[in-house]
Amino acid sequence: MPRPRARADEPPEDVPEIVVRRSARRTKTVNAHFSGDAVVLSVPQRATRAQIAHWSATLVPRVVAKRRAAEAASRARHTNTVLEEMAQRLSRTYLGGRARPTSITWSSRQHTRWGSATPATGAIRISQRLADAPAWVLETVVLHELVHLLEAHHNERFWEMARRHPRAHDAAQFLDGVAWAERNPAEGADRE
Repeated sequence: MPRPRARADEPPEDVPEIVVRRSARRTKTVNAHFSGDAVVLSVPQRATRAQIAHWSATLVPRVVAKRRAAEAASRARHTNTVLEEMAQRLSRTYLGGRARPTSITWSSRQHTRWGSATPATGAIRISQRLADAPAWVLETVVLHELVHLLEAHHNERFWEMARRHPRAHDAAQFLDGVAWAERNPAEGADRE
């Protein structure tokens, strides 16, 4: 069945809203970036309509392509296969290959934990809230859950193994900061 045709006064679906911001401080340079779902085009105060149309035609497609490439890379990083490969590598590197999960998957149902492990079944789940975290943060959470397959409780043996990752301390601080920010949203943070 053919798609209904867009009306002439409607932009195509894949073209974002363009917000033009004129700036008295900006005299020669032009900038385009996403703010939410819209592309903000910052132009000099005296820019003509023709100049703005030209900049929109050249800069907006670049910004859209850059975002699409970043989203595609992000989706590729967020597969269960990537988690499985990471878990195997971390187990070999830090645990002598002893931790062997039966499954490791992303979970959209974990809102208060970064990850969880079930030692009896060998299953590990990682919160999708970590999907865009730095790789070293994700690695330390995966390692933490791998250690739970070997040592169920947070005792001295557990922490000795979990802290083998060189950035374990940094990751703990990063996650504490994220958790604090989630509990204490900045006033007016949704405004631009």
